[in-house]
Amino acid sequence: MELPLDLVRTFDAVLRTGSLEAAADELSLTPSAVSQRIKTLETRLGRVLLVRSRPVRATAAGQVVTRLARQLADLEHGALADLGLAGPDATTVPLAVNADSLATWFLPALAPLAARGIVFELHRDDQDFTAGLLESGTVTAAVTSQDRPVAGCSVRPLGAMRYLPVAAPGFAARWFSGGATPEAAPLVDFDRRDTVQTRYLEALGLDPALPPRHQVPASADFATAVELGFGWALVPELQAAERLADGRFVPILGDPVDVTLFWQRWKLRSPLLASIEDAVVAAARAKLRPMGR
Repeated sequence: MELPLDLVRTFDAVLRTGSLEAAADELSLTPSAVSQRIKTLETRLGRVLLVRSRPVRATAAGQVVTRLARQLADLEHGALADLGLAGPDATTVPLAVNADSLATWFLPALAPLAARGIVFELHRDDQDFTAGLLESGTVTAAVTSQDRPVAGCSVRPLGAMRYLPVAAPGFAARWFSGGATPEAAPLVDFDRRDTVQTRYLEALGLDPALPPRHQVPASADFATAVELGFGWALVPELQAAERLADGRFVPILGDPVDVTLFWQRWKLRSPLLASIEDAVVAAARAKLRPMGR
């Protein structure tokens, strides 16, 4: 069985743009023509590929097809580049990264490549979930805490991002001295997926259900909320070091926590993906702690 590339690319356009109408505009087709192509592809494969919601989303089978479409696009770009017929800006590279890396070391790693004209589409998610974006075909590479390779992907270690338990001095004096009960102290979570403070309290033998929890879903603002006394938190060392040095933060509770990070990308012969990988790995090893130390 062969998959006609025009149908595969049309399906990917629908997912990227979020609707049949937007894909039709991009492809210079009518919405009915786009719909017919999707139906033809579904009939050929004998599977439903698209959930026609707003925005549209892929079924499990559709995720396989869109992953194929984006891998083909990357291979096509590499071939054209080898032939001297395409520059580095001929394609957009979707990447997944956790918020703390994005706020600290990741963007400087990509800056020289962006200056060369490479276009990036960054997807932010918790490091425990970014690998799922690789599996779905949404991104071509990801910073992840998962060391087991996603099917069809390669893995390289990046290093350990260290998190320090800290609070503002006034907050620490109120909640972590004298007869105060540390497990009742308000804390700051990034969002509902952020379980690092919960796991930390459990490791200390404290009840994570007791403290009130603020949610601040932006990495820089997360650290600012701790500085302003909203609560305590585990803050990346790269963000906490200066505040500890000038007294805006003080250490609390137990030992630091290291979260190991890995780079996973599609296992394709792609000079573009290889250059991105080299830049990310070099930057990570310059800023993150070596694993196991």
